[in-house]
Formats: sequence, C-alpha cells, structure tokens
Amino acid sequence: MVFEKLKEILAEQFDTDVATLSEATDIADDLGADSLDVVEVLMSIEDEFKVEIPDEEIDNIKTIGDLVTYIENNR
Repeated sequence: MVFEKLKEILAEQFDTDVATLSEATDIADDLGADSLDVVEVLMSIEDEFKVEIPDEEIDNIKTIGDLVTYIENNR
C-alpha cells in the first residue's frame, strides 16, 4: 500500500510512468530530483502519510525503498 501510493506521488511529481518505478529507484539519480524537488515531494509525502521526515533523515533516504521503510517505521 505505501509503495503503491509513493509510486503514484513520485510519478506525478516527476512526470514519469508508474511502471518504471521500483523500490530500487534512486530519487536523485533516476528521477533527476534536485533539492527543491526533494522538498516538494517530501511535503506531499508527509501530507499523504501523516508522517514528518526530519531534515537529518533526508540524507539517509536515497531510494523509493528507503522512503517506504521510513514511512512504515514512523507512522
């Protein structure tokens, strides 16, 4: 459930096909996210999942799988 919703959010934010996204997808390298993109997508994710991702955790989140794990462990 978390993974599927994350794929939808990321696909919309980065104008990419949901089918191309996997847990191994690197948010910066594969999706081309810059720091502003990351801030915007994290705000959307925080709103959707009612979770707060502190700034110090952002550096630890590289892939969609990392995001899934963080959300599942912190909500």
